[in-house]
Amino acid sequence: MSAPPLDRPALLSALRARIARLERAGAAEALAARGEDAVPLCPAMDAALPWGGLPRAALHEILAAEPGAAAGFAALVLARAGGTVLWIAPEPDAWPPGLARFGLSPAQLVLVRAAREQDALWAMEETLRCPAVGAALLVAGALDLTAARRLQLAAEAGGVLGLLLRPDADNAAPTAALTRWRIGAVTSDSGSPHALGDPAWSLDLLRCRGGRPASWRATWHGDRLVTGEETAQAGSARRRA
Repeated sequence: MSAPPLDRPALLSALRARIARLERAGAAEALAARGEDAVPLCPAMDAALPWGGLPRAALHEILAAEPGAAAGFAALVLARAGGTVLWIAPEPDAWPPGLARFGLSPAQLVLVRAAREQDALWAMEETLRCPAVGAALLVAGALDLTAARRLQLAAEAGGVLGLLLRPDADNAAPTAALTRWRIGAVTSDSGSPHALGDPAWSLDLLRCRGGRPASWRATWHGDRLVTGEETAQAGSARRRA
């Protein structure tokens, strides 16, 4: 049985009311403080991006080579965007306590269930046009270029950072997104067989408008994203000390 269509006016009204409540609770301060045009990741990665980070008012595509790692990377980007963020999916399986590990507070997160593709695209487009929102993520499958361009134009209009979270498939397909990433998981550097260690990821920047492809091995340590190069430099500094 096909999913019933969304009551779009009711959903939009509910989202606006939720955003207003969050802003009154303190999200407005985060929005006012987000003066920078790009969301920082870490020094090594920011230096490789033409904008010094992930630019707002733009669409970015994440291909999930490992779903958990991709969700974690998406969470840290959403958290650093500031303000209220929306996670739109056919069946939102995001676990707020888990996302909180990467800085994304459940208080700033709105989960939107949109079972039909056209409803999900509509919700994402409307969200990206709303300047009161910090960022929005859409979990999607294959997306045609026309739909992606509409989302990019909506992000430009609202000044909102948009993320597309998709399975790792054919990365040669054209995209309207400013950047395209492939996110996988790698073995942690834990020195103990009884400890899981910090989350470790392989981060491949496949496409970057105005920039070049690049790859990093990165670890989420505490509240920082640290690349392998930075980890080696820190270890060398400790040995010299």
